[in-house]
Amino acid sequence: MNLTVKVFIGLLVGLLVGLAINVAGLNSSGSFTQVYLIDGLFFTIGKLFVNALKMLVVPLVLFSLISGVVGIGDIRMLGRVGGKSFTLYIATTAIAIALALFMATLFNVGVGVDASTTDTFTGGSAPSFAEVVTNIVPANPIQAMAKSDMLSVIFYSVVFGVCLLAVAKEASGVVSLVEQLNTVMMKMVELVMHFAPYAVFCLIAKAIAEMGFKLFEELLLYVGVLGFVLLFHGFVILPVILKFLSGLNPLVFLSKIRAAQLFAFSTASSGATIPVTLRSVEKRMGVNGSVASFTVPFGATINMDGTAMMQGVATVFVANVYGIDLGLSDYLVIILMAVLASIGTAGVPGVGLVMLTMVFNQVNLPIEGIALVMSVDRLMDMIRTAVNITGDAVVTCIVAKSENKLDQSIYANPHAGTMEEQEAS
Repeated sequence: MNLTVKVFIGLLVGLLVGLAINVAGLNSSGSFTQVYLIDGLFFTIGKLFVNALKMLVVPLVLFSLISGVVGIGDIRMLGRVGGKSFTLYIATTAIAIALALFMATLFNVGVGVDASTTDTFTGGSAPSFAEVVTNIVPANPIQAMAKSDMLSVIFYSVVFGVCLLAVAKEASGVVSLVEQLNTVMMKMVELVMHFAPYAVFCLIAKAIAEMGFKLFEELLLYVGVLGFVLLFHGFVILPVILKFLSGLNPLVFLSKIRAAQLFAFSTASSGATIPVTLRSVEKRMGVNGSVASFTVPFGATINMDGTAMMQGVATVFVANVYGIDLGLSDYLVIILMAVLASIGTAGVPGVGLVMLTMVFNQVNLPIEGIALVMSVDRLMDMIRTAVNITGDAVVTCIVAKSENKLDQSIYANPHAGTMEEQEAS
């Protein structure tokens, strides 16, 4: 079995074990299972794995992006890559939110749902656009790395890479060192991934044991519509965009991105999945590191197709629950706010709910309505994160193909970049 199959088995078994614990009522507060298994073994192993992935993110992005800039050798190409990726990320987000609004309106999600809930929600505050822009340039790059502020890390890495490229002859030793460190980081990614099946099992088992499926009964239509649009966007619209703009086989793409999707689903974190996404597009699909090292972390920061879709469905849901009619102008405002918020709230903890707060304020919906969907947000967050990283990989492949930075022989080889193949060689 290859790693993807092992991870999928871990996810499936974790789902069954978590469901069994929940149905049997073994997850009661203070019980042996809750204390020593769910919050003990499952939590510890899952947390260690997620921490290990996060541990790799900043040095991996730093060294791969610096070596990528030096490897490009052409600053104009770097500008083209940045412009293309930014345009595609914004365009796919706009398509995603429009689809979500259409489907949510078509099925009248929220009609007949009781507005009362025991949950409470206080809207978060998002930074101003000016603050986001000024924070891109880090006053202290070490602090930016410590806080995993990816836009700042990307900016610093690009500037350092450009300057290193300008003095490449005099600093050939530094160039060689950065390339060697990048190789070491990719090996660390492979090492961490060996433990993925067990960690995925623990992450999923803990989540399902705590959530169960009873809480979905009242929100069944909301979950169904949001789940459908997320999967439709991730497995139909994005692959069609890939085929249309690059000519690449979308079925090959879906088979090779599956491992990254499973990681994203398990961790519910685009940032933590960066090492896996990078490895998938570089080793499995043949994207040159000079492109992937920029587009993947950039996408993990600003590309929020899945989150935008959640905003669309949640907005219609809450509006219907409270009997508030949304007009065409409101829908256009929602699309615009979702696209802008995907840039303006980059790096903010709990970004999905912060973005939703901004949207609700613009269309005069009660902020407390967000509490109605909070109970199922964990599962939805897992699905939308998988969609987000799929969008990152699609844009990366399109941009790489347009710049002749994609090895199509690797892309077409079903075994290229598998850990089993590398170990055999």
